[in-house]
Order: sequence, then structure tokens, then C-alpha cells
Amino acid sequence: MYHGKTLKLIRLEDDFLEICFDNQIGSVNKFDRQTLDELAEAMAMLKKSSSAKGLLLTSNKNVFVVGADIAEFSDMFAATEVEFVARAAEVNRLFSDIEDLPMPSVAAINGFALGGGFEICLACDGRVMSSKASVGLPEITLGIMPGWGGTVRLPRVIGLEQSVNWITSGKPQSAYAAAEAGAIDHIVEPESLRNSAIALLSDLSKDQTTIEHRRLAKRMPVSTDVSNSDVMFEKAHNAVLGKNSNHYPAGAMIVDLLEQSVFCDRDTAIKLENSAFYRVINTPTARALTGVFLGEQFVVKQAKLRAGERPVAAKSYSPAAVIGAGIMGGGIAYQSAISGVPAVMKDIQQTALDLGINEASKLLDRAVSRGKLTEKKAETVLNHIKPTLDDGDLGECNIVVEAVVELESVKSAVLRTVESSINNPGAIITSNTSTISISRLADSLLRPENFCGMHFFNPVHAMPLVEIIRGNKTSDRTIATVCAYALKLGKKPIVVNDCPGFLVNRVLFASIFGMEMLVAQGADFQHIDRIMEEWGLPMGPAYLSDVIGLDTVMHCYSVLFAGLAERFIPITPASPSSVLLNESRLGQKSQMGSYHYPINERGRLVKQADPLVTTCFDHLFGKALEFSQEEIVARVMTPMAMEMVRCLEEGIVESPAEADMALIYGVGFPRFRGGICRWMDEIGLQTLCDLGDKYRHISPLYEPTDGLRAKAARGESMY
Repeated sequence: MYHGKTLKLIRLEDDFLEICFDNQIGSVNKFDRQTLDELAEAMAMLKKSSSAKGLLLTSNKNVFVVGADIAEFSDMFAATEVEFVARAAEVNRLFSDIEDLPMPSVAAINGFALGGGFEICLACDGRVMSSKASVGLPEITLGIMPGWGGTVRLPRVIGLEQSVNWITSGKPQSAYAAAEAGAIDHIVEPESLRNSAIALLSDLSKDQTTIEHRRLAKRMPVSTDVSNSDVMFEKAHNAVLGKNSNHYPAGAMIVDLLEQSVFCDRDTAIKLENSAFYRVINTPTARALTGVFLGEQFVVKQAKLRAGERPVAAKSYSPAAVIGAGIMGGGIAYQSAISGVPAVMKDIQQTALDLGINEASKLLDRAVSRGKLTEKKAETVLNHIKPTLDDGDLGECNIVVEAVVELESVKSAVLRTVESSINNPGAIITSNTSTISISRLADSLLRPENFCGMHFFNPVHAMPLVEIIRGNKTSDRTIATVCAYALKLGKKPIVVNDCPGFLVNRVLFASIFGMEMLVAQGADFQHIDRIMEEWGLPMGPAYLSDVIGLDTVMHCYSVLFAGLAERFIPITPASPSSVLLNESRLGQKSQMGSYHYPINERGRLVKQADPLVTTCFDHLFGKALEFSQEEIVARVMTPMAMEMVRCLEEGIVESPAEADMALIYGVGFPRFRGGICRWMDEIGLQTLCDLGDKYRHISPLYEPTDGLRAKAARGESMY
């Protein structure tokens, strides 16, 4: 009857009709503009079919519908309230038309039905679900809320309290959880789904009473006791307030909406949802989190593109080798082995090999205890790590990750030995370094084109980022192979060009140095940490320095002082970190840094204030001065922003999306802010330039670039 590019309308036996979602443009079904327009055309044709006795909704993909197309959200952000509400009302009318058809409707849910995909199922009279499928309203994870009737229909189908939990958590629900809540009629095995859905449709076509009862419940206010709902809403408000509602406002806005809409009829409730949806989508958090969602997709897409049109063959990176055992080497070897790439772990000391194997064993034991691996699988993975003291065992390896001590002379010598030990002249060698120039390290190799940096972040198993550093002689083939290997490891590879500190450490240490300059002017580092953690950083800069290790911090500074001397200028007569290091306070590794770290009864380090540090800093830098919250944020974040602008202008990183995701993946930059480039856009580039001009007398790290000034003058943004 109708055949579009994303769906088709089919006439079945017994005068039933079927709308089958079957996106021929992409790999999954989603509600983009094309699909919604085709759905409107199919519905217009369906309404003309007077003989139809029922409507079946199906999918010809391995998912039902995954929701709205996030790539089209930029249009929503740009729309006026009138335009936005009109479009939302248009989609809601489509879904309500299904609900109001003069015939029953049944959705056959074969895979993920999320967001709008679940909302259209809720508009149907019946729902049959594969045992392998999941449903849910995950919009809150993007900083928004359901906008196509989800907040209206779900409470009327499964009850108010359960709906609040589903919507404010955003978690997908299994078929069994959906059945227990009353969201679906039947669970069946995948092969029985279609026949079971048609059977339910047939039953409903003969049972007008059941249809009317179900539809009445969805059109009327939610049936709930007012006093009980008051208690429930109070609990819901407390729950979302506990989730940092200042940074994530969608939860509170959803509860506020439900508190009004559940006592209205369907159409009034949908109008309230439309207005609330517009308000929530215009929050900075919504813009940031949708940007992060798109950024995650972009990073993976770029890595796959760099890996080449055809996937890099596994033999190009298997077997792998890790040079240098211990905690870091053991973590890399574990990640390789558990991802299906056997790894040789080479060191010159048996104690280091033992430490590396123990690290891998500990991670595997933890996975077994959590039910993620069987003991047999864990044993197999461990057997795929071959510890060795013999360079000869590297002969057949096709990719090598050197992870020895962070000393250029040592790394250069090790890399030469590795290259001479490998049989395959096309094998790829990488260095897990956070500071040492890849181009200089390549000078020690006979085949520098086969070499690049592969900077893992600690702990390896938990941190998603791998910074792949291209040296001035690195070949495209090398980058392609290393991107493919990183993807195989389940990591998010971001390619950057060689420079002092590479990308992440260069911009991170600009920010930490901003903190150091504040403390040297008399600011209280504990106050700075509190302010920056309230702003959203997982750790304040002084605490983060302790976690990194103050010896490592000073080493990174030395690289930046030497390589970017025009901006990174040492603090005289001494920086706070150097003062602490001179007192043998290394941070957490020595249980003393800016803070003191005693061990509690569970064997864990506990951060505590140390009066000795406060007294020392008061003596050296003067009594702690009061700096406003706004000034502290500006003084810490502006150097990071300016250094990232320079990295983009210099081509160290290719795009704002990769720049932002590198910080989110690598250092835990707050997702609700979307990354440093997204933050720059949020405050405005002219405001950023003004902040830079205000503080540039303190350090050249605050100085705006000419390119940034020009973009600001033209009213442009980073994205």
C-alpha cells in the first residue's frame, strides 16, 4: 500500500494492516525527519482503508526503533518555542492517531524500543515483546525528557511510582521487567514474536470492551490517591535532588511536569509535556550531553575511517607484545588478552613480570566475582598472556606497546632492542609515553614510519581513552593499524600530532598550573578544590596532582617549560608543587602531598587536610586570601581553554569534538559541560577573550590568540 525509504505499509490477511519499520538509509530504525514524514504518509493512507480490522507495528531490523535521531537535535536547539511546540505537537498527533484508530493496534517489539520507539509502542493497544528485547525512556541521559507522550502514557499504563523510576533513571528495561510492571501483554521467544503479535491483534479485534477500557485509562487522568501521590512526589524530588540537580536539571523538571500532568486528561498532559520539553532542551546540560553523545559517535567513526575503508586484518596486530610489566604493563596485557589478542609481556626482571601477572589476575578475579566471566574463561584469558625475560619471544609479534619507565634514554634503548628482535619488518612499535617526543624517540629506530605513540591512561582497564600520537615520520598505515588495535581493545582512540605534553597533558597541566599560580598568590588550595569540584571536576586540581604524583607533575612541567617556554614560565621563587616535592611529599604514593592520606580499616587511602601544608604555604605565599568562586573558575579553566584553542589552531587535534572527548575520556571532564570547547561556546568566545585579557598580566597562558579574537569578533563558536 505504501513503500518509503524507512518504512512500509502492508496489507495482511484478515484485513489487518502492518507498518514495518525498515530503514534502507541507515543500519537501525530511528525517528528522523524522513521516518516521521513517511509515517504521516502511511497513516494518511491507512485512515482511508475502511475495511481494515487492525494495525500491526513491526521492525525488519534487529532493533525496533532506537528513538529520535540525535544528529537532528541542532534544529531543535535553534527553534523558537512556537516552532518547537508545533513540531512536537505534530509528532504527538501522529502517535495519538494510532491510539485513536477505529481498530486495535499491537506493537511487536523485537529489539531495542527506546525513547520515541517505546513511546509509539505505548500508543498501541497491545504490546508483545521478544525475550531478547529492551524498552525504555533514556532521554534523561541526554539531559532532556520524553517529548512524544512518554511522560503521559507510561504512568497511565504502569502506574505513577514505577513510571517516575523508569523516566528519571533512564535505564532500559528487560522484557521480564516490562512484563512485571504491566508495560507489555506477553513475552515470547524471538521466533514466535510475529505470530504471537498477530494472535493478540486478532483477539483484540474481537474484544471492543478491552480496547475501550485500555484507551479510556490512557485518555483520562492517572488513577491515583492524591495523598499517596504527594508522598511519592516528595520522595521523587528528594531522589533527583540527590543526583546533583544543579548540574542535571532534567530530573527535577520531569518530576515537576508529572506532578501537574498526571491529574490532566491525555491531550492537556501532552501540551504540558511539549512546553516542559522545550524548557529542558534549552538548558546548557541538554546541549552539552547531546553534544557528548554525538562526540562519542564521531570519535569512533573517525577511528574507523583512519583504520581504512576495509577493516585492518587481525594479523596486523596479533600477537601483541607489551614491553615493561608491572601495574601499567600488566593492565595493557590484560586488556589485550581479554579482547582476544594474545600478548607477550616482556621485562628484564622477574619481580616485574610477577607484578604484571598479579595485576591481570586481580582484574580477572574481580570480573569472575562480579559474574562477568566464568573461571574457565578467566583462566583462558590469563593463558593468553605470556610473561618472558627473553627478547627472542618477541619475534612473531606484529604490534608492540613499549611501557617502560618514563625516561627518554631508557625508552630509546629499549625501542632499538625491540625493533631488532622482531622478525616482521612491517611490525608496528608504539610507546606508551605521556610526555616524551614521539618524533625524537623515532630517531632511534631504523623504520620510524612504523612507530607512533600509544598513550594509555591509568587504570588501563577503566579509562576509555587511548591517545595515538603521530610523529613527523609516522605512516598512515601505522596509524590505521594502531587505531584498529585500540578499537579491538574496546578503547576510544583519538589521533593527535606530536607536541610537548601531546594533547591531554598539555591542556590539563595548563589548568593545574593556573591553580599553582593562584596558590602562589595566597589562595587556599583546599578552597580551590572545593570550588572546582562543585563546578563539576571529579577532583580539584590540588587533589588531582596528589593522585598523579607530584614527581610526575613536576616532570610534566619540565617538559612544558622546555617545549612551550613562551607561555609555561616557572613560578619564582618556587611553585607549591616543587615546595611539597622538596619535602618528599609525592602525593598519594607517599601518603603525603597537598593532603595527608592515612589508610583506613578497609585498607584504602583517605584524603585529610594537613595543617603542616597550610602553615608552610602561609609562610611562603602569605596568609590565604579570599578569591571569589567566579575568579577561581576563570583562573583554573581559562588556561585550559586557551591551550586547547592553540592545539586546534596548530592542528595538534583535528576537531573540537575530538578535543572535548579526549578530556572527557582521559581526565573525567564533566559530561554535563560537554567538554572544554563546548564550555567555551556556552560562555561565548568574546567572554573568554575578555577573561583572557583580564588575567594575561599574570601569565601568557591567559593570552587569547589572534584567531580566537577574530572568531569572537565574527560572533562564531568553536563548533
